[in-house]
Amino acid sequence: MDSASGPASELLSQIVEGMVEIIGSAKEVFLKKCCFQELALYLERIVPVLKELNAKDLGSSEGLTNAIEILNREVKAAKRLTADCATRNKVYLLMNSRNITRHLQDISREISRAIGLLPMATLDLSSGIFEDITGLCDEMQRAEFKASVAEEEILERIESGIQERKVDRSYANSLLAQIAETVGISNERFVLKKELEEFKDEIENAKLRKDQAEAIQMDQIIALLERADAASSPKEKERKYFTKRRSLGSQPLEPLQSFYCPITRDVMVDPVETSSGQTFERSAIEKWMAEGNNLCPLTITPLDTSVLRPNKTLRQSIEEWKDRNTMITIATMKSKLESEEEDEVLGCLGQLEDLCLQNDQHREWMVLENYIPVIIQLLSSKNRDVRHNALDILCILAKDSDDAKERVAHANNAIELIVRSLGRRTGERKLAVALLLELSKCNKVKDSIGKVQGCILLLVTMSRSDDSQAAADAKQLLDNLSFSDHNIIQMAKANYFRHFLLRLSTGPDDAKFMMASTLAETELTDHNKASLYDGGVLSPLLHLVSSDDIHMKTVAVKAIRNLSSLPENGRKMIEQGIVRPLLDILFRHGSSSSSNLREQVAVTIMHLARSTVSQEESSPVPVSLLETDEDTFMLFSLVNLTGPAVQQRILQTFQALCHSPSASYIKIKLIESSAVQALVQLCEHENSDVRSNALKLFCYLVKDCETEIIMEHVGKEYIDTLVKIIQKSDDTEEAVSALGIISHLPEEPQIITEWLQDSGALRVIFKFLQDKTKKNDPHKNQLVENAVGAMHRFTLPTNLERQKKAAEIGLIPVLVKLLDSGTTTLTRKYAATCLAQFSQSSFSLSQQLTRHKGMLWCFSAQHDPGCIVHGGICTVESSFCLVEADAIRPLVRVLEDPDFGVCEASLDALLTLIEAERLQCGSKVLAEADAIPSMIRFLSSSTSCPSLQEKALCGLERIFRLPEFKLKYGQSAQMPLVDLTQRGSHHVKSLSARILAHLNVLHDQSSFF
Repeated sequence: MDSASGPASELLSQIVEGMVEIIGSAKEVFLKKCCFQELALYLERIVPVLKELNAKDLGSSEGLTNAIEILNREVKAAKRLTADCATRNKVYLLMNSRNITRHLQDISREISRAIGLLPMATLDLSSGIFEDITGLCDEMQRAEFKASVAEEEILERIESGIQERKVDRSYANSLLAQIAETVGISNERFVLKKELEEFKDEIENAKLRKDQAEAIQMDQIIALLERADAASSPKEKERKYFTKRRSLGSQPLEPLQSFYCPITRDVMVDPVETSSGQTFERSAIEKWMAEGNNLCPLTITPLDTSVLRPNKTLRQSIEEWKDRNTMITIATMKSKLESEEEDEVLGCLGQLEDLCLQNDQHREWMVLENYIPVIIQLLSSKNRDVRHNALDILCILAKDSDDAKERVAHANNAIELIVRSLGRRTGERKLAVALLLELSKCNKVKDSIGKVQGCILLLVTMSRSDDSQAAADAKQLLDNLSFSDHNIIQMAKANYFRHFLLRLSTGPDDAKFMMASTLAETELTDHNKASLYDGGVLSPLLHLVSSDDIHMKTVAVKAIRNLSSLPENGRKMIEQGIVRPLLDILFRHGSSSSSNLREQVAVTIMHLARSTVSQEESSPVPVSLLETDEDTFMLFSLVNLTGPAVQQRILQTFQALCHSPSASYIKIKLIESSAVQALVQLCEHENSDVRSNALKLFCYLVKDCETEIIMEHVGKEYIDTLVKIIQKSDDTEEAVSALGIISHLPEEPQIITEWLQDSGALRVIFKFLQDKTKKNDPHKNQLVENAVGAMHRFTLPTNLERQKKAAEIGLIPVLVKLLDSGTTTLTRKYAATCLAQFSQSSFSLSQQLTRHKGMLWCFSAQHDPGCIVHGGICTVESSFCLVEADAIRPLVRVLEDPDFGVCEASLDALLTLIEAERLQCGSKVLAEADAIPSMIRFLSSSTSCPSLQEKALCGLERIFRLPEFKLKYGQSAQMPLVDLTQRGSHHVKSLSARILAHLNVLHDQSSFF
């Protein structure tokens, strides 16, 4: 390389280094990052070319020298620009974004031009690389660097604000917020204030650089932005305001004559100057011209209708005069608000509201004059209009002003008074929620809103109102208050769960614990339980259940317990797989530290079991709690391994399952798992709840147990215990269960009945049938039902002595009474069955009549004709006669019962009256009581009980042997009987044919026989 090329080569190396530096720095700029990165991409493609060029013997040429000079100049400019955009004030850079964009574009094009001047022909480059470089130069020449849409929008708003002299604080606030978002700084007041101060420093530096054009433009921008709240502290604003206000005096000034429009004679708002040099209100002179007037109203000289120049100087003077008078007016009106005259207060409020609506400078002056505390106190006024207007003004003042919001919060009882308005009439309520919503936008204020008692409850109520705007504001306010876990909990207690569910799902562990605790302790309606479940509450709770923290696990289970008490939720929980984790906790957590956890799990499982009871029959696949034999065995085994609280819940779980679709399976598995032995032992348990629930479960199982199993575990001691419970327990439900067990214990062998008799059970049980003190007891009907059922074994005809003892205590009349008064189906059935068993013994116990003999028998006293059915002397106590007990008509009435089992039991009792030689007399008694039509009714096809039909047929077959009854009832029985010969079983067909033969409808030799 010759001596001329030495400096060029060195300069070229510096240029390459500069480009590499720019490429790295482009990532650090605050503004126009995409434009700088676009330039960096171009430079990345240029650097390799320059490096290769520098490695060649370049020689010396004018083109090379010019190219290197341009590159050197533009790279230095790009470095300065990159450094500026990485270090200077962001607002300043934004205000200069158009200049920066143009500068970048110029740099790009100059570099492209310089690359075109390089002696590429001297390089041994392939045609492809040469084409790439040529294409790159073309791209850089055509490249257009533009300000972003957001930057352009801000600059346009600034230009508009300056031109139109917009002095609204709200305009400046929104503009500053938009600037903060665009340049990527916080919207906090102190951050914005610091940024504006730095911006002012940049302007001072521009003045020092004697860049007057830039300084003037920036001063105008500062004047616009200084209207924003962040530009100065409330104290600074207050100081400036009072300094100005004190300089104005205390009396308003009259307008100058020049302020009046010559046409309207009113003070002008938008003064414009015509071609005649005169000034008018714009709307007035435009109307003058539109009406065809071409002469000036004052000078009567011709007008150029196309010329209307805004008189900015006059307009500014008018506005300054208005502002001065308004400032004085606002300063002197406050005392009127404290007047005792409501009309004066309302008038003052109306005037203040009008001033507020004119512009936000008036609003700021009112805030600085400390009107807010005075207006707040008006919210305690008894006058609705005063409160309404006060809220209206407060809403206007608080909008877009953090200073006003903070002053409201600091006023005495302000938030409490506003919240009180939430409970008033619609209009006032809407204004109050709108005001609170605006206040909640200030971080220093919103914390105090949720602390006011009843506030969140009122907001939740409003969020569900028919007024869409009020409801929307209430919901938005609740959203704003959801920053606090305390507020979220209050919302949940008011049955508003949106934020609660979000916090439970995504909050930190301490927040999740707090939410779960709230859910565990809150009293929820069924609707709320369903809403929470549908809102997805189970998933986060299940996640907490899997926690290693025993306290977190416990509170999550308690929350699930609360929700699972709704059957619909319980079934859904089972379907979603909640049973397995709960059973695992119950089976594996046996330490004393986790006893509360196990108790909560046990209650939850009980709720889930109960939910399976109320399934709809239309459900295609019934939900089942326990899916395996092992789960059933292990769960019941815990009855012997846990404390009373868990024992009780496990017993209640199996009680519920014994009424579920899986009842048969559960009962079988319980019996197989030695449940009978365990339940018999628990009958002696010291805890009354455990004992009561053990009795209840055994009551459900006993009728499905085989006699051998019962006799293996039930002895005289257990029977004595049952009788003591019936006799002495204060728990009616416990007595119900004990009576139920007795009623279902096997009647053979009779040793159990003997044990019962020896323990005095007969009289103890009978007392419950006589007891009238439990009329309002919810278990009264079941108590009577089980007591009658237990009496069955004492009325069996195979043991006359027991029957007599039962009759002697007055059982028969009570049974007769229960035929009518028994409120349950089984009560009436059991009563009828017992009477039937008594009646079977009546004929043998009826005392035969003594016949007088001799010649004088006709002179003796008239003899007793005896029982019309049994022929002897009958009494209720001695022969258990149904006729003497007046049981016939009650039994006949029971034949109308919709339950065929009850009808069959009653028919059994009535048919005992026509056995053997009692046919004639018994049939007559049945006829007199209208029993025979009911028997005929049982023959119809609507009777779906075959055994009842057969018994009715048997009875009618005997009765229709007698001509008088055949004649009276035969006709009505013919059609049902003929129908039975066609569709009945073999036995039914035969019986029906035999009766038809009695009725002379069929021949005795018919094939039906």
